[in-house]
Amino acid sequence: MSKHDYDCHFYGPQMITRRLFSFLAMPAILALTMPFASARDVTHIMGTTSVPEAPVRIVALTNEATEDLLALGIVPVGAVRSANANPWFDHVAAQLADTILVGEELAPDMETIAALEPDLIIGNKKRHEKIYDQLSAIAPTVFVENITGQWRENLAVYSGAIGKSAEGEALLADYQRRVEAIQSELGDRRAEKVGLVRFIAGQNYAYNNDSFSGSILRDIGFGRPAAQDKPGLAEPITKERIPDLDGDRLLYFSYETGDGLALEEQKAWLADPLWQALDAAKAGHVYGVSDTVWATAGGIMAAHLALDDIERIYGIASTR
Repeated sequence: MSKHDYDCHFYGPQMITRRLFSFLAMPAILALTMPFASARDVTHIMGTTSVPEAPVRIVALTNEATEDLLALGIVPVGAVRSANANPWFDHVAAQLADTILVGEELAPDMETIAALEPDLIIGNKKRHEKIYDQLSAIAPTVFVENITGQWRENLAVYSGAIGKSAEGEALLADYQRRVEAIQSELGDRRAEKVGLVRFIAGQNYAYNNDSFSGSILRDIGFGRPAAQDKPGLAEPITKERIPDLDGDRLLYFSYETGDGLALEEQKAWLADPLWQALDAAKAGHVYGVSDTVWATAGGIMAAHLALDDIERIYGIASTR
C-alpha cells in the first residue's frame, strides 16, 4: 500500500506466468463463446461490460468498494488488504471473516483472483488501469475512475453493477438524512471553518475540498480555511505553513504504518509554537480522528463513521 492515497503513481502490470496464462485462457474463450444466460450491459469509466444479472461471487480491489459492497449486503469472495491492517479494517473485519485476501490495493494477486472464479471484479482506473485487460480475461470487470470525494458516484456505479441500484439510492438517502439532521442541530455553527491535516512519515498534507474528508465537511456545509478551500485532493505542507491550517476547528489524522514515524510527526507538529499559536488550538478545538475513517477507507461506512465524529466533536446526539 502506498504511503498516501494522494499518490498518483501506477504500478506496472504483473508478469503472467505460463501456468497462469493457461488458467486464464479458457475463461476468456468461454466468455466470448458462451454469453451469460441472464446478463445486462454496465457502462463505466472503461467502457461497457456485460455483467451477470445478479452477481454473487464478487472480488473488490479497493477498500472503498469492499465496504460499499458490505453496506449493500454483499460479502465479496475476495478483497484486497485494508490499508495498514492485518488484513481488514476493524469496522469491516467481522463481515469479512470468510473473504479471501487477494493481495494489496496497488498490487492485486491475479492468480488468487482467478482461482476464486468470480463473476464480477470491481476496481479503479487510477489504481488498476494497466491490468484491466488481464482482469477482464478472468471475469467481467467494472471500474470507477478514482477514489476521492466522488465516493457517492462510485457507490452508484457499484450498486448498479450488482443489480442493487435501489439499495444504493437508499444508502445515500439515509446518509443525506443524517447530514440534514446534523445541519439542523448545528445551527449557526455550520458557518465554522474546519481545517484538515494528515501526518505521514516524511511528508504531511493539508486536505482540500475534493478529498473524501473534505467532501464530508462540504456536505455538512462547513467552511474551510482559505488555503484549503479549493479544488483538489491534498497538497504537501511544511511546518512553516501551519498557520494556513487555522480555522474554528482543526482535525488531524495520522497514516501510521507501524514504525511510529507518522506519530512522531504528529507529536512534533502538535508541540510546535506555530501550532500552539493557532486560534483553534488556543480554543481547545483541535481533534485527533481516525485516519482509516477520514482518509483511507473511503466508502459509505466510513462516511457514517465520520458523521459520528462530527456529532461527538459538536456534542450532538446520535442521528444513527
